[in-house]
Amino acid sequence: MRIRPAQPDDLDHLLDLDATIEATDYLHLDRAGEQLTPTWRLEVRPLREKRIDRNDVGDDLRFAIKQVITGVEDGIARACDHDGHLTGLAVARLDPARNVLDVLDVRIDYEYRRQGLGSALLYQLITHARESGVRAVTARTLTNNLPAARFLAKSAFDLAGLDTHRHSNHDLVKEQVSLLFYAALD
Repeated sequence: MRIRPAQPDDLDHLLDLDATIEATDYLHLDRAGEQLTPTWRLEVRPLREKRIDRNDVGDDLRFAIKQVITGVEDGIARACDHDGHLTGLAVARLDPARNVLDVLDVRIDYEYRRQGLGSALLYQLITHARESGVRAVTARTLTNNLPAARFLAKSAFDLAGLDTHRHSNHDLVKEQVSLLFYAALD
């Protein structure tokens, strides 16, 4: 297994990565209060049935990843390969206005999970952020992707907030609220 800088050729194999999400639980978000005094409570709850989601790369994410890999935008992209086959990819983009490195994606092929590849890739992104002098690394996931939320929490990220309208006006109803994670570097 080798971790290396991602290359434009890796984009051709990005869709081949089996990034299937399997989960039996999700984070349920309860809201109370109104106007300027809302309160939120997250609670792990079982799903009605096991969630199996292909976790496909959408056009917007693919474009953002391409921008970083080709050097159009400042950031870092690292790839894992095993015998010449792409087994993982992690990409983060610099947000100079906020002075943070924003993780766009950490994707490990299903067959190679639970071997520390995701942690190694994320560690390289954080190391790059420290060397770049940014104040933090940020990441996002959804409440229905509990494995990703647990991975970020295990990797020293703090849950910093949520966005109930990031994808639609009905994210809360669909139980797909965006969770914002933050790893301070100073």
